[in-house]
Amino acid sequence: MSKKTIQTDRLTLRRPRPSDLEPYTAYCRGDRTTFVGGPHDGVEAFNKLSAIIGHWQLRGFGRYIFVETATERPIGHVGALQMDADWEPDMTWSIWHGDDEGKGYAFEASRAYCEHAARELQFPKMAARIVRQNHASIRLAEQLGGVLNSRSPAPPWFPDAMTYEIDLQHYNHTVAR
Repeated sequence: MSKKTIQTDRLTLRRPRPSDLEPYTAYCRGDRTTFVGGPHDGVEAFNKLSAIIGHWQLRGFGRYIFVETATERPIGHVGALQMDADWEPDMTWSIWHGDDEGKGYAFEASRAYCEHAARELQFPKMAARIVRQNHASIRLAEQLGGVLNSRSPAPPWFPDAMTYEIDLQHYNHTVAR
């Protein structure tokens, strides 16, 4: 089972809460969801957040909401998604508002999650599935150590995605926070 929270220098990664619905819905309704099938209406946003919460119950791990530690303001979500147990977990991340982009939050949260996934969940690797046009996520996957695997098939739930394999073995040797 995953930790309830993960701390970084600026962020707290915590499990989703009902109070996340309003900012998550605002994110889902906006253009920031273009690369993940959006924008989505309020009902779809509710269903998607419910799935994030339910994933924890069904798999014992999942995506965290990352917040500024000082203010507790939600910034985005990060973590593993495993829709099919026959596939390796997907590493996911998203910044909910454009004002928070370019500040290193996604990298900070993703790196902390990779360390957690390697140590606590003992995942040997994860896959970042990214559409070709999402240059910011491609850069982040590469910063996390992801390597494009052009022979890896795209999963049925994300048929247009390229797969970046993130080997988590080197995260076992990084300094714990």
